[in-house]
Amino acid sequence: MRRLTVRMTVIMGMVASLCWGIDADAAAPRLVFLIGEAEYKTRETLPRFARDELIKTLGFRCTFVHADPKDGNRFPGLKAIDSADLVILSVRRRSLKSADLDRVRKYLDAGGPLVGIRTASHAFHTRGEHPEGHAEWQDFDPEVLGGNYVGHHGNKLVTTVARIPAAAGHPILAGVSVRPFEAGGSLYRVNPLKKACVPLLSGTVKGHPVEPVAWTHSYRGGRIFYTSLGHPADFQLPAFRRLLRNAILWSLKRETGETE
Repeated sequence: MRRLTVRMTVIMGMVASLCWGIDADAAAPRLVFLIGEAEYKTRETLPRFARDELIKTLGFRCTFVHADPKDGNRFPGLKAIDSADLVILSVRRRSLKSADLDRVRKYLDAGGPLVGIRTASHAFHTRGEHPEGHAEWQDFDPEVLGGNYVGHHGNKLVTTVARIPAAAGHPILAGVSVRPFEAGGSLYRVNPLKKACVPLLSGTVKGHPVEPVAWTHSYRGGRIFYTSLGHPADFQLPAFRRLLRNAILWSLKRETGETE
């Protein structure tokens, strides 16, 4: 029986590797998580999700590149994306060093797939305020994700998430609850999406228009998935965890399972 080692590497100034198993599988997809936000604790939720849903069950290799705690615009080890099969992005309003942002652009321009979570819609938009030698990408949301983030509704308004009927057969929705569920965070205002987007889930709050909360897009031939979900409470929901797992598999052009 082939034995499998799964590597989860955390890069934050220094490198530490955590391994499961015995023999490494060099053919396993290499996922790079780029994390730099202080609001939704994805620094904690994403590594736990990866361990349970991607490493233990699928054998994927995962590398976590975190923003420097002392300088949120620095991402030590970001060069890991040079060899990534997929980048998972959870960053909020950070301006990377120019060379690092060029590295992100190069990955995407080559057709590299990307999964964006919540604040990824304004990952590199610092409203023109950034240190010398750093750069921002204000149009990242419409260009890459296909979205139009303009803010969010109040945190006290409960968001109800439901499937979009026209997307019922999409592989990303395989095994995702057909019943509406309540999301943990505020509803992002993202309309209108680019015409090329395929909306999958919608979110509603009382007294306001419906907003898409998950969709697909394409950039330079690469598969792009984005969801405005990603609050810590969302990671406790089987529907969200299945959605995110499926989105990662879909972005890698792998099977997600049977649709209902």
